[in-house]
Amino acid sequence: MSAPRSDPALVALRQRIAAIEGDHAPPLAALPFGLSELDRRLPKGGLALGCLHEVAGGGNGATDGAAAACFAAGIAARLPGQVLWCVTQADLFAPGLEQAGLPSGRVIHVEAGDDTSVLACMEEGLRHGSLAAVVADVARLSMTASRRLHLAAKTSGTTGIALRRWRRLSDASDFGQPTAAMTRWRVSVLPSSPLPVPGLGRARWLVELLRARAGESFDLELEACDGTGHLGLPADVAGGSAAAAGWHAFG
Repeated sequence: MSAPRSDPALVALRQRIAAIEGDHAPPLAALPFGLSELDRRLPKGGLALGCLHEVAGGGNGATDGAAAACFAAGIAARLPGQVLWCVTQADLFAPGLEQAGLPSGRVIHVEAGDDTSVLACMEEGLRHGSLAAVVADVARLSMTASRRLHLAAKTSGTTGIALRRWRRLSDASDFGQPTAAMTRWRVSVLPSSPLPVPGLGRARWLVELLRARAGESFDLELEACDGTGHLGLPADVAGGSAAAAGWHAFG
């Protein structure tokens, strides 16, 4: 008795699902942060490239997005090439990005006006294939939209960062909804490192990895990105124990 013939439509559907879920895909490259305290907690020892990631600010940063934007800029700064940055309104502070290692000459700005247009521009940028990264300022990100972006990133090898920012703090609860992003980060501002003389020390963040495929959640106090896009480990954290350093596993 001969084996039943496969339905071509069913075969195509299975292949599409496998592509979305990441089955049979080539191994992803990773971008190390350069801090063993951080990289050793991440699958493959760094941030997976050629896929979608989410970053949001904590507390009041959920609306201003300043620390989250600088965190994203630091990642993009360490990737070679131009960066497409999509926003809903013209409030991106270019000098802040440059302090995080991403000069204005490397950034292509797109002001799209609303979330739908921003997501469309982000997907188009990811599919282009010649950009270092695509960052998009977006409030709502559905599972369907995130899957499209993640698939576009995997197809081209371009890294996508969804910078989640809301007009009202009450809307930030949307960040808890599931998406297809490889990782989900939250960056909150902490008091800066003290100096022995009058002045402001290097900005300090609480960096939380809330979700990671094949990885564990954690949080760590870090110094903000420097002019090369690298994070720093505060001296008082580096000299203390893991517990004193701010490691907390999320159950």
